[in-house]
Amino acid sequence: MSIISVFSGSFCQAEAIVPLLLERTGFVHVADEEIVRRASELSGVSQEKLVRSLSAKSSVFNSFTGEPERSIANLRYAVAERLLDDELVLEGFCSHLIPRTITHALQVCLIADMAARIDRAVAEQDLKQKEAGKLVRRRDEKATAWVLAVAGSQDPWNPDLYDVLIPTDKTDLDAAVDLIVGSLQKDVVQVTPSSKKAAEDFFVAARVERALAEKGHYVDVECSDGAVTLTINKNVLMLGRLEDELKAIAAPVEGVRSVETRVGKDFYKPDIYRKMDFKEPSRVLLVDDEREFVQTLSERLEMRDVGSAVAYDGESALKMVEDDEPDVIILDLRMPGIDGIEVLRRVKQTHPHIEVIILTGHGSEEDRQTCMELGAFAYLHKPVDIEALSETLRQANEKARASGGGDESRTDGSG
Repeated sequence: MSIISVFSGSFCQAEAIVPLLLERTGFVHVADEEIVRRASELSGVSQEKLVRSLSAKSSVFNSFTGEPERSIANLRYAVAERLLDDELVLEGFCSHLIPRTITHALQVCLIADMAARIDRAVAEQDLKQKEAGKLVRRRDEKATAWVLAVAGSQDPWNPDLYDVLIPTDKTDLDAAVDLIVGSLQKDVVQVTPSSKKAAEDFFVAARVERALAEKGHYVDVECSDGAVTLTINKNVLMLGRLEDELKAIAAPVEGVRSVETRVGKDFYKPDIYRKMDFKEPSRVLLVDDEREFVQTLSERLEMRDVGSAVAYDGESALKMVEDDEPDVIILDLRMPGIDGIEVLRRVKQTHPHIEVIILTGHGSEEDRQTCMELGAFAYLHKPVDIEALSETLRQANEKARASGGGDESRTDGSG
C-alpha cells in the first residue's frame, strides 16, 4: 500500500480530517513529534533545538553553528528511515522532506482562504479578529520559512508541491477524506519496484547527508541505485581537497556503491564554503557597551573559529538569550540600564546551563564575590590575554554543552 503525507495551514481542520483518514485507511499515523524524537535519539541534539529548526526566525548564530542544516539532515534521516515502511500517514512539516521521486507517497495539502481561517481561529481560540489574524499570519511565516528551506518554494501552498490540494473551507470533512482515499487508488501512486527503490535510495542519501553533517559538511546529496552524487554549491579555494574529504566520509556509508562530486549552479556565487568545527565554541554572546572593544574582540575570536554575536546593553542581551540561547556569555559589568550583575542574575535564574564569563575593567573584589556566588564561570579583568580568554571560553563551552543536553553525545544512528 501507499503512503499519504499531509501538510496543513493552521485552522484548516487537519485535526478532524486526519483521524477520519486513519480510520478509513487503517494506516499508521506519523506526526512531527515522532520524527523529532527519533532525530534527537540519533543525533544527541535536544528535541527543543530540533524544533527550533522549524521556526521562521533565524538565529544570529546560524552561520557559525550549521544548526539548521544539521537539524534538517537528522530529520530527513528519521523520515527516510520511516518511509521504508508502507501504509503511513505522515503529517506535519516533515512531510516536505519526502522527495517527489517516491511516487507511492500521495502528497496532500489542506488549506483555506485567509478569512475563513481567521474566523475559525476566532471561534476555536476565543480571540478577537485582529489577534486571530496575527496568529494565522505568524504560523504562515513559520510554514513559509520551512518550505523555502527544504523545498525551495516561497509559497507553502503552491499546488506544484502536492498531488492533492483541498480547500477545507469549501469541502466538508467526509468529502475531503473521500477525495484523498479516491486519489490513493490511482495507478500513479501505487507501490512499484521503482518507487520502493527510490525510497531505499532516499534512505542511503539521508545516511550520507547525516554522516557528512556530523563532520561539519553540508552539500546536496542524491543517490540512484547506490551511486551517490555530492553537489557543492559554495565556493571553496581547495576544491580537490574538499572533494577527497567528502568522498572519504561518504564511501563507507552502508548502501553506497560509488561516490562522485560536482559543483552546482551556485558554486561561483560570492558565498564561501565553510566546514563547521563542532569542537570550537560557536554560540558565544559578547555583551559590552564599549562598541569598538567588543567588535574587535568578536573579530579576534572569529579568527580562532569561535562564532559570536554582540549586544551593547543588558536589555538587548537578555532578549538575545531568550531568542537565540547562547552557550556562553562574555559579560561586562558596567553598562547603562540593566548592569552586568543583574544580567548574570536573570540568566542564571532562567537558563542555568548558560555559562557566564565576567570580563570587566572596573570590578571590585566585592563584585567578584557577588558574581561567583551568582554562578559566574570565571571573573576576568581587562585587558585580557586573548589566548587566556580563549582557553577559559573553551572550558566554559564544554561545561555548558555537557549540562545543557547539547550536541556532543551522539549515537551512530545505524539502528
